[in-house]
Amino acid sequence: MKLYVGLTDQNWFEHLAGMNPQPDEINFWRPGGATSFKAINPGAPFLFKLHSPNNVIAGWGYFFQHFKLPVSLAWRAYEQKNGAPNLQTLATLIRRRRKSEERDPWIGCTILTSPVFLPRDEWFPVPGDWASNIVSGRTYTEEDPGAGALWDTVRLREKIAMSTADQLTVASEGQRYGNEFLARARLGQGTFRILVTEAYKHRCAMTGEKTLPVLEAAHIRSYSEGGPHKTNNGLLLRRDLHTLFDSGYMTVTSDYHVEVSPRIREEYDNGKEYYALHGGSLILPANPAEHPAREFLEWHNEKVFSA
Repeated sequence: MKLYVGLTDQNWFEHLAGMNPQPDEINFWRPGGATSFKAINPGAPFLFKLHSPNNVIAGWGYFFQHFKLPVSLAWRAYEQKNGAPNLQTLATLIRRRRKSEERDPWIGCTILTSPVFLPRDEWFPVPGDWASNIVSGRTYTEEDPGAGALWDTVRLREKIAMSTADQLTVASEGQRYGNEFLARARLGQGTFRILVTEAYKHRCAMTGEKTLPVLEAAHIRSYSEGGPHKTNNGLLLRRDLHTLFDSGYMTVTSDYHVEVSPRIREEYDNGKEYYALHGGSLILPANPAEHPAREFLEWHNEKVFSA
């Protein structure tokens, strides 16, 4: 079992700690665009070590997954949960660190769930073996000297904070880390958007359109109606198709074919482009586990779509 201590920008930390309500998920981004983060397994704690002179640990989150994303998509998914008040500020911070004028740079996005931001009087020191030349972070195991205090603090806080316990302690120790955590974790709206975008390889499920700024992750069964933030309850759609899908002018059948309502023609005397999609096959994710679930498709057909 491992945990990770990552060097953390204090402005990023303070912005997130000051959000109301507290975020359910956050993006610990890195400007270099790393394609992976393998220091710990999903479900393991990721601790926030503030820069000097605040040589302390001020909170943590639980590692969910790592993505490489353009900053525009990271903002659309997580907005202020990126630790910045707006996209312009986030982009400026990234360009400054990359020393580049790229319009939409790709960044490494380490997604953390159930973050904990300790009040200043509860910050605690890093282990004595923390080296001053560490530039990004360090992995600790239970065998490392000084790691015991880190484990004890996190475990004690888990028992106190019911919002964290609801998500994490329902599983056994063996289930809390790795693939089991990915299956059990309560995803937020931002991570849902990214997972759906990644599952469909940045392509509209109905048209194959790859222009990322016009693509949106759509819930099949809406979240307000009990639909989960799960990939098999999502479709990546061009923005206009997303609107029509949510409004009941389009649907997807249980055998993954597009169906377009005659209401478009009846109500707007238009829709030639959309009727060209009628009967077409959906472009499905490569992983069958990420295909739209029939229960959600049937719900949309029965509750939303108007034939």
